[in-house]
Amino acid sequence: MTQALRRTRGRPRAANGAETRERIIHAARQVFSELGYDASTFQAIAERANLTRPAINHYFANKKDLYGQVLASTNSALFDAGVQAADGESTLAGKLSAFMTGMMAAHREFDSAAAFLVTSMLEAYRHPELKNDDYAPRDDVRAFLSSAVSDAAESGQLAEDADAAALVEMLLVLMFGMGFYAGFVGTDTEVAAVMDKLQKLLSNHLWTLREPAAS
Repeated sequence: MTQALRRTRGRPRAANGAETRERIIHAARQVFSELGYDASTFQAIAERANLTRPAINHYFANKKDLYGQVLASTNSALFDAGVQAADGESTLAGKLSAFMTGMMAAHREFDSAAAFLVTSMLEAYRHPELKNDDYAPRDDVRAFLSSAVSDAAESGQLAEDADAAALVEMLLVLMFGMGFYAGFVGTDTEVAAVMDKLQKLLSNHLWTLREPAAS
């Protein structure tokens, strides 16, 4: 191995420490999404990041620590993008559409982001060391939805008999369903098409429901 390559794959210099750390998180997000928590190793992540394993250990003490940092970074990137996109919207449909559009845009920017967040919920139930009652990706989205639904109720956008708590949970399922589709099923073009139909559905412009004709 040449001296130049050793410098590239060895312990990073302080000047590029932040960049290397983000490189590790990016690689780890891909590996965790593809292999799952159990099968993912520092060696696999190091190879994906084009670094040595000691370089990974320099920034993260163990796999649980790295996983937690990937989870926090990924959730923050997507959730913050969604909230920023929804800022200023006054209707429930507008807030929901903008929030999902913002999150999907961030998903395209941060490779494997949606796939990782969806699988992270399953990993939290499979592994006792990852289980946390305060699961940020779920709790942050639920908090946003609760606020949006509450505002809609106060402004008269909901039916009088609407069950706000059940509506929040239904929308939470919808959000994670979109994350699964974006992360594992659809291409960017297909995701965009589904988002378009979903936005029309939320704004009541997708179809017109009529009572069946009398026989």
